Amino acid sequence: MKFSDMKYERPELDAIKRQYIEITRQFPDCSTASEQYDLILQHEKLMSNFQSMGTIAYIRNSINTVDPFYEKEIAFFDSNNPVFEESVQNFYKVIVASKFRPELEQKTGKLFFKNLEISMRSFSPAVIDLKKKENALVTEYEKLLASAKIEFSGETLNLSEIQKYQISSDRPTRKAAWEKTAGFFIENSKRLDEIYDELVQNRTSQAKILGYNNYVQLGYDRLGRNCYGPDEVKQFRDQVAKDLVPVITEIKKSQAKRLGLPDLKFYDDKSLFPDGNPNPKGDRQALVNQAQKMYRQMNPLTGEFFDFMVKNELFDLDSKKGKAGGGYCTEIPDYRSPFIFSNFNGTAGDVEVLTHEAGHAFASYLSQSMPILELRTPTMDAAETHSMSMELFSRKWDPLFFEEQTDKFYLYQLEEAINFIPYGCLVDEFQTTMYEKPNLSPDERKHVWKELEAKYRPWIDFDHLPFFEDGGGYQRQHHIYSFPLYYIDYCLAQTAALEFWIASEKDWDESFSRYLTFVKAGGSKTYEELVKAAGLEYPMDQGCVKHMSEPIMDWFRRHA
Repeated sequence: MKFSDMKYERPELDAIKRQYIEITRQFPDCSTASEQYDLILQHEKLMSNFQSMGTIAYIRNSINTVDPFYEKEIAFFDSNNPVFEESVQNFYKVIVASKFRPELEQKTGKLFFKNLEISMRSFSPAVIDLKKKENALVTEYEKLLASAKIEFSGETLNLSEIQKYQISSDRPTRKAAWEKTAGFFIENSKRLDEIYDELVQNRTSQAKILGYNNYVQLGYDRLGRNCYGPDEVKQFRDQVAKDLVPVITEIKKSQAKRLGLPDLKFYDDKSLFPDGNPNPKGDRQALVNQAQKMYRQMNPLTGEFFDFMVKNELFDLDSKKGKAGGGYCTEIPDYRSPFIFSNFNGTAGDVEVLTHEAGHAFASYLSQSMPILELRTPTMDAAETHSMSMELFSRKWDPLFFEEQTDKFYLYQLEEAINFIPYGCLVDEFQTTMYEKPNLSPDERKHVWKELEAKYRPWIDFDHLPFFEDGGGYQRQHHIYSFPLYYIDYCLAQTAALEFWIASEKDWDESFSRYLTFVKAGGSKTYEELVKAAGLEYPMDQGCVKHMSEPIMDWFRRHA
């Protein structure tokens, strides 16, 4: 079904709660595991419908953040998601306590129960009001960023649209675009400081109520991390600082030489070529057509998937006024449909969306036959491996999008991929510090960000650029506000994706076959199990980052 034809109806929460009360009451009295499994499937249907309506409302609000109808619907879900979650958690409690647990585990797998236990730790009715307020703060932050109207070069631009000027081949234009962007954040800095402080205090209060020392482990539990904790992530970040940052520092010297500059300023960091970064050929429709051609050639499954996306118009890609920034992929389970949202701006990022978000959508498409929603999607480290790996597996088809600029894009894409990992570690260490020290002042928070910039991106010179030089850059990274502690998943995923790419340089078909094995497993295995089953080195293991970076540096020596 086309997305425009999907019917939205606000869920009748009282009726849903009554249904959950009934299946929760019936569950312990069942006389067989089969009867209990049937009740689990009833829960799956209730959850699927509630999530589907919430997702449709979220997408339509993202497309037009000033639509009053969907503004009200988002407010409904902000307020009632925690109420729905309470019903779900009560049902999880009786599942976990099942007298037929061994028999149910044969149907669902043991990981299903482990994940439920993690989920149960992270919720209590006592935090419902705090979660409602948290949701409202996140929505306010997203709307504030979406409201940007930046006057530049005779245009009125949002934060997505001005990005094309931030990577202009003209250095003064780049600098001016970043100064204008800084102006928007300076103008709104007081409220951005307040929102973040309220979020940190709110999440810390939730953690204390739930019996955690601070929000860090609660955040991990809410992300469903089931095979590692903060200590293992710190070990990974330490590897990046020790083994990868020096490699990228050398790559950045090559970039400065390529640009004819003695050193790189902040506004040069994303500009890789003196005549400008590679841009794709054609408008949005042309890029979608080329992507369809690529996925049909790549594999029968990817072709079938992308044809489904095109036929059912499961995209909203053009940037427009009132539209939320950024890009994402989500799924509408009742319609067994992924959906890709983006803001095309004529840069290489448009193609990256058609590969990154399509990697998520492909995994969602393959998982739709799984009856248990909780097992369709793995933890986000694995989910981001789906998307980041697809970006790199798509390199064979880059000429479709970039024509004579293909070689430039090859270099651009790999530099961006490896350059991202330290930035992601910076975001993660910043957030971890914020929740370990929740009472820092706004200025102290900015000081922490500034120190971590020097640790993970020592090549950056801010050249007195307001806002950014003062450590305010974290306020433009919406994951820090909206998806706490999520960002390290991108770093772990990029590491695994680069391992797939290194293997694909030797044998693309064999590497892609292992990728399909990884994707088809959905959420039935932990991240560590998925990585090792695909023949990859686990990013937490000592030496992994070094082993990954060495062949990449060899590639740069030959091509940069």
